[in-house]
Amino acid sequence: MNRHIEFDRLHNFRDLGGYRTAGGRTVAWRTLYRADSLGKLRGSDWEKFLGLGIGTVIDLRYPWEIETKGRVPEAERFHYVNLSIEHRPYDQASIDPALDPWRYLADRIAEVTEDGADEIRGVLEHIAEAPHPVVHHCTSGKDRTGLISALVLTLLDVPREDVLADFALTELATERLIADWHAAHPGRELKWPAYGRAPAVVMELVLADLETRYGSVQGYLKDRVGLLDATAERLRARLLTDGNG
Repeated sequence: MNRHIEFDRLHNFRDLGGYRTAGGRTVAWRTLYRADSLGKLRGSDWEKFLGLGIGTVIDLRYPWEIETKGRVPEAERFHYVNLSIEHRPYDQASIDPALDPWRYLADRIAEVTEDGADEIRGVLEHIAEAPHPVVHHCTSGKDRTGLISALVLTLLDVPREDVLADFALTELATERLIADWHAAHPGRELKWPAYGRAPAVVMELVLADLETRYGSVQGYLKDRVGLLDATAERLRARLLTDGNG
């Protein structure tokens, strides 16, 4: 089953199902999705989105981003939650090209793990409790969305190599993300060659840093995020299956 769901205007919409856990279980298909901004949904894209049966939309962006770019159409149709996992705004397009791009991005995501700890707990609680399919998204579906996806897959005991590979699938959307940037900023120079990139090494650095500070990713979720063991168990019960999903 293809985890990429093709839309005309969305570039990075994926199903998180199908991954095998270390214990031999499988992440259920058609239950948890990750995406870029759902404010772009129009026409046939909207009809395709509705066909997925999604009931909960978790928007990870700042309120000012939502005001500028729009939220999912007809948000009242869904259990719509805005949990802006706090990050310190920066302009990727103007980052110094001389910087180590992967260390730089990992450090920005690390800020999210600290500043957005309460919201991260809320996101995981909503996923665990939702009685219907869930999608979580930010603007590009790359860093904030990638972090939540990596934390969920790690909680489900998906092997690290698959967690990192899932993060890196955003690389397939990079060209379209760059094209969108140029369309939105005519006449402006894109100085940073790593714009829109998401190689596995970025999330590898993020998770390794969490392990250094908290002993494990699970330790981070328990000690810094405050995730209850009962919530983690509900998340596993909801998202794991003994079959092929």
